[in-house]
Amino acid sequence: MSIIRKRTYARAGLIGNPSDGYGGKTIALSVKNFSAEVVLYESPQLEIRPSIHDRLVYRGVEDLITDVRHAGYYGGIRLIKAAIGKFVDHARDKGCTLHGRNFTVTYDTDIPKQVGLAGSSAIITSVFKALMDFYRVDIDQPILPNIVLSVETEELKLAAGLQDRVIQTYGGLVYMDFAPSIMERQGYGLYESMDTSLLPDLILVYVEKPSESDKFHSDVRFRFQNRDKEVLDAMKRFARLTDQAKASLEKGDIERLGKLMNENFDLRRRIYGDRVIGSDNLRMIELVRAEGAPAKFTGSGGAIIGVVENRAQFQSISRRARAEGFKVVKIKT
Repeated sequence: MSIIRKRTYARAGLIGNPSDGYGGKTIALSVKNFSAEVVLYESPQLEIRPSIHDRLVYRGVEDLITDVRHAGYYGGIRLIKAAIGKFVDHARDKGCTLHGRNFTVTYDTDIPKQVGLAGSSAIITSVFKALMDFYRVDIDQPILPNIVLSVETEELKLAAGLQDRVIQTYGGLVYMDFAPSIMERQGYGLYESMDTSLLPDLILVYVEKPSESDKFHSDVRFRFQNRDKEVLDAMKRFARLTDQAKASLEKGDIERLGKLMNENFDLRRRIYGDRVIGSDNLRMIELVRAEGAPAKFTGSGGAIIGVVENRAQFQSISRRARAEGFKVVKIKT
């Protein structure tokens, strides 16, 4: 029996737009410390096997409530179902004839939940990669992120954007330009893979159990759609920061990269405000910067990425962050 295994890594935004949907630029990287793996093999019936993340048995109501608050109401089963359905629709739309053999699929993931490391899209991307092998259906690399995104936005009605799906499709380190003119012309952005050896030593600091108490609605998207000058200017600045960071990486100017990352977060903080940013997120930034290391969000919040100069600085940051209940890892790329 042939077993197909597909692994997709967590992702971190190094610099650029504060989130998807603003038609800007960003640089993102794979975080190989965490991943989602899908295993698929032929079987008499089509079966989706739950993992330990799809809990149905609890010690009591408090255990159930705690689990729901931390992990939400759904595990990975709905992601897999939606991914299979979208894959079949896409294949048929493209005129592909799918063989009639069935399969069993299961998954596992250690990507921390609700801290902006793209855990859900990692599962979906892995499912697609496995199904492409099983059915021998090719999907062009620039197109795959669009289809993965549609699983969440169309099938599951979730708010999401392309950035996570691009880096999880390409892997490594990727520069992305989502300019409307490019998107309209070819249906996807400009994606340029970069050499991961250009990266400095990076750390990830994240909240082990994200709290809902710090989450407040942001009006930035509303202001953007209504052409608010401050927000439009900020988005243009994020794009320039991305281009400058790309040039800094290529020149090996890590000091300049760090300054750009700090400016990226400071600009985000200014347009979103501290209440939306949240106290835990602000504290993580403060802890890392107090040790002389630049830092910014990896994504939507709950985790930050920082540049460290040496082992001593990393250990000092780790001690301080862990003392306040945060998790710290050195990023593997």
